[in-house]
Amino acid sequence: MSSSPSYAVQDGLTGGEDAVVLKEASREPTFELSACPTLEGQTNKELTSEPLMVPPRTRDFGFIPIPENRRYHPERAFDFTLTLNIIFGFASTAAVANLYYCQPLLVEFARDFNVSEAAVSSIPTITQGGYATGLLLISPLGDLVRRRGLLLLVLSASTLVAMGMALSRNLVSVQVLSYFLGVASVTPQVLIPFAGDLAPPERRGRAISIVFSGLLLGIIFGRAIGGVIGDASGSWKNVYWIAVGLQGIALAVLWWILPDWPSKVEALRKTKEGELEQKRPTYFTILWTMVKLAVTEPILIQGCLINLMNQVVFSSFWVTLTFLLAGSPFNYSTLKIGLFGLVGALGVFTAPFVGHLIDGLVLWVGILIGVLCGLASQIVLVAGAGLNIAPIIIGCFGLDFALQLMQVSIAAKIYEIDPALRARLNAVFVISGFIGQVIGSALGSHIYLSAGWRANFGASAAFCGAMILVLLARGPHCERYTWFGWQGGGRLMKEKPGPAVDLEQEGEKRAS
Repeated sequence: MSSSPSYAVQDGLTGGEDAVVLKEASREPTFELSACPTLEGQTNKELTSEPLMVPPRTRDFGFIPIPENRRYHPERAFDFTLTLNIIFGFASTAAVANLYYCQPLLVEFARDFNVSEAAVSSIPTITQGGYATGLLLISPLGDLVRRRGLLLLVLSASTLVAMGMALSRNLVSVQVLSYFLGVASVTPQVLIPFAGDLAPPERRGRAISIVFSGLLLGIIFGRAIGGVIGDASGSWKNVYWIAVGLQGIALAVLWWILPDWPSKVEALRKTKEGELEQKRPTYFTILWTMVKLAVTEPILIQGCLINLMNQVVFSSFWVTLTFLLAGSPFNYSTLKIGLFGLVGALGVFTAPFVGHLIDGLVLWVGILIGVLCGLASQIVLVAGAGLNIAPIIIGCFGLDFALQLMQVSIAAKIYEIDPALRARLNAVFVISGFIGQVIGSALGSHIYLSAGWRANFGASAAFCGAMILVLLARGPHCERYTWFGWQGGGRLMKEKPGPAVDLEQEGEKRAS
């Protein structure tokens, strides 16, 4: 009998007595995929020693071969390696950049189609509207179908739509395709909860942090590099051809390396007669469950409120930064303003540190540190953002670091609610952030234009204060359905897992 540590999802699928031993090692349910996909009754995280008897698949969609070593088999486990984690991050970068390529290219659109800038100003909004549709209708499918097939499908769709953008000849086609490009660019929101499922509990924060860093890098790449490439090459279409190439590479690599993991529906427990213990969920019950989660789960609601305000602050900063740098005393050109976005890329490289920090702390503490870092960044910006470039650089880096620390900590915390609900929990969480971005863009622009940069950053500091109040309203160790108060003491660090215990050998010793 093996007693070596292994991954939580992996353990349950290998089955046998090893799963019992590994549960003792991790002190966390090992057969996470068996969790109930509904909200009725208990969360059904109990251990099972039965291997998951799912017929092996040899082809995706019935005609694309699955590499032999990526096919699921009850007796073979998959390792969630650092390489696979980084590939998840790269795929997130390639996909999410689709949402931001258009922002620095609006002038090019207007010139190429011989229309006014007002006529093309709706393209970013249309793209974000498509993304909201994808978040609501596509990303929850991660709790219903196999993630390998879903990821290959959405990434193929976004690649084809990006190709359509590059071939577009009129404004109407660009507007229509922009919407569908947003719909199909939800790859990161399937990958992040998938990483949470595959990673071992003690490394879940690092795994999510790497994928989330890829998402942030995609935002920066789309905004900054998209404009530079369009300007240097002389055509906005070249930006979308590059998008096609990046997504094509990501698609090929994911086809080669993604494990064909059984869906959570396939992992539903069965009775001795072979019937499902619980009703198999449908697409519409999955969507309805999201509504119930949004109003019945205190952990999720607290996280969403903090995330919404966090995105208000983040979006307000980046929208008004253009006004700030274009005016006195900086007077930067559009190209310089775009390149300034690369400062935000420095925050991406803190991912290993952020993940390691989160894996050692109680997640509530990680959120608190992130909020305090964000507040400190806003204080620096209030003090001197309109006077010197140094406070802007410090504030930009601090804000990106705080965003990453908060996002990953909150995501890891809400994923603990129920492993079978992770795709739906993530969808609700990300939608709250999307709403915050919309509010931040409008509110930040209004405050900046009416009262100036200091009032704008002061308002953001006030939002950071409100985040602290929401966080303090519910302590770090409250039970799942406790809405307000403090329970379970004030422990700040996670408990280290104990050594693996071989229950069979322990029983033999006691018997003798």
